[in-house]
Amino acid sequence: MLEAINDWILGLGADYGVNPYIFAAIYVGAIPFFLASITWLVKRARAHRSTVVPTLCAGFCFVSAYIYLAIAGENIPLWVWIFLGVLVVYGAWSTIRDTRRKIAAAKAEN
Repeated sequence: MLEAINDWILGLGADYGVNPYIFAAIYVGAIPFFLASITWLVKRARAHRSTVVPTLCAGFCFVSAYIYLAIAGENIPLWVWIFLGVLVVYGAWSTIRDTRRKIAAAKAEN
């Protein structure tokens, strides 16, 4: 059964020129770097320093798997890009909201 699931997953990737395991590794592997970037961003915001670089790092980590998909993928259906766009917009909005709360809470502690 596991072999059938593996074949199905690899078959999906073959249809679109993407290795699903590489996509998953990038997706999961970027999480600690994303969290570290958010921590860095909050610390810099509390110190009233520029948050441009940590914001860019967090954004790159957030979309890194989709960048792989855009570079390696072939014939990706439009609905996938629309769905990913909605996910990215919602994720960005949610992250900005939560980061602003963390910054506000940190300022309230001081």
